[in-house]
Amino acid sequence: MTAADTTRPPYAGTRYPRLAQVPAFTEFVSRDWADVRTRPQLPVGAAAAASAHRDRLSAALPGRVIVAAAGRAPVRNDDAHYGFRADSGFVWLTSCQVEHAVLVMWPTAGGHDAVVYLPPPFRPGDAGFFADANHGELWVGPSAGLAEWAEALGVTVEPLAALDARHGELRGAALARSAAVLAGEVGAEVSDELERTLSRLRMIKDAWEVDQLRAAVDATVAGFGAVVAEVPRAVAEGLGERWLQGTFDRHARTFGNGPGYSTIVGSGAHAPILHWVRCDGEIVPDGALLLDMGVEAGSLYTADVTRTVPASGTFSAAQRAVHDLVEKAHRAGLERIRPGVEYLDFHFAAMEVVARGLHDWGLLPVSVDEALSPGGQQHRRYLACGIGHHLGLDVHDCSAAAYEDYMGAALEPGVVMTVEPGLYFHAHDLTLPPELRGIGVRLEDDVLVTDTGSEVLSDALPIAATEVERWTRAHLAAAR
Repeated sequence: MTAADTTRPPYAGTRYPRLAQVPAFTEFVSRDWADVRTRPQLPVGAAAAASAHRDRLSAALPGRVIVAAAGRAPVRNDDAHYGFRADSGFVWLTSCQVEHAVLVMWPTAGGHDAVVYLPPPFRPGDAGFFADANHGELWVGPSAGLAEWAEALGVTVEPLAALDARHGELRGAALARSAAVLAGEVGAEVSDELERTLSRLRMIKDAWEVDQLRAAVDATVAGFGAVVAEVPRAVAEGLGERWLQGTFDRHARTFGNGPGYSTIVGSGAHAPILHWVRCDGEIVPDGALLLDMGVEAGSLYTADVTRTVPASGTFSAAQRAVHDLVEKAHRAGLERIRPGVEYLDFHFAAMEVVARGLHDWGLLPVSVDEALSPGGQQHRRYLACGIGHHLGLDVHDCSAAAYEDYMGAALEPGVVMTVEPGLYFHAHDLTLPPELRGIGVRLEDDVLVTDTGSEVLSDALPIAATEVERWTRAHLAAAR
């Protein structure tokens, strides 16, 4: 034995102990903890809004057992999980954001009785307290218990295990897509009717939901200012697009739940790339900078706003020409947002402006009418994406709706939607003259359909090129 060996403790070289199998540890860790009572932090009015939402669903699907679930956090890699974000339909019905939670609406003579089944927290004395790194309170901190959740939600709350005893009563139930994991266990299937009904109901926002969206939009507008103020530093220190992306994401996390979707920051030739979420390029000092960003509020309602600003504070002649055409299309689309108008009217109005402008610039190989026809669409080479969508708990809200409920429907008061035409002239597109290559411009506003017309919720941000330049220069100057 060497001298070094004599310094080793007698238990060295033994198998690494599994704490759950060490009685001395489990006994000691289970006792002498203060009782910390934690209450759920729900937005004011959330529980009442969810109750009203359940009433609407109950009236739409009488006599059906309805099941929705919060879902679970997906694995990112190995034993690391992504942050949990509850299913939007479940949140709309409960205002609850607990992983693995399940809502069952049991039919009654007068409608439905709602029960939320939750996994109880792993408290001292439970093996999961120290053994479950994703949910144990030793790892994640004190959590609200079932009684606290029942008080906050205003519904009956039972332990998740209690639902196992009622699996036989779920046979033939209408399962939301979020509850698909239960299908094989209970003899039920995901219900297209339920998904369609939920989407249809969620299209019409109530006053509480509109207030949540206003708050998300207001926080987003402030975030645009914070991002543009960082442009000089990003340029001077070579921090690039990722610095601006991180600036907004930090802002969204500070003033909301976080970003509502992957933040897009596209500078110069990256601006025409529709989903440029890599954000790993430099900030081109004289380039157009496309910013597509949205704060998700604590209630999970999200904004979705885009502006294209000149990094220098002044558009070049070519950039301004593209911006002016997009602005014209944007205003044409906004003009069509009012009750009773077919949903797609804003799309056709904006597309006609775009097609005529491109034709005037000599970029279309056919006439405007041929391009706009269903069998043409040549103008879409430079605008391949959609130019608007419903907005709410999801950035592309109500996506499970049937065509006749969405694109084939007339607009109604309470609809919140985006209008977002753009032009995307890729740097390697040889159909374009050199001065247009690498320019991308999008304008996107969040719009509420009112009883008499519409309200642009994001109108605190300008859309006219001269006003955009003035706004940009003010924020650039504030950073110096």
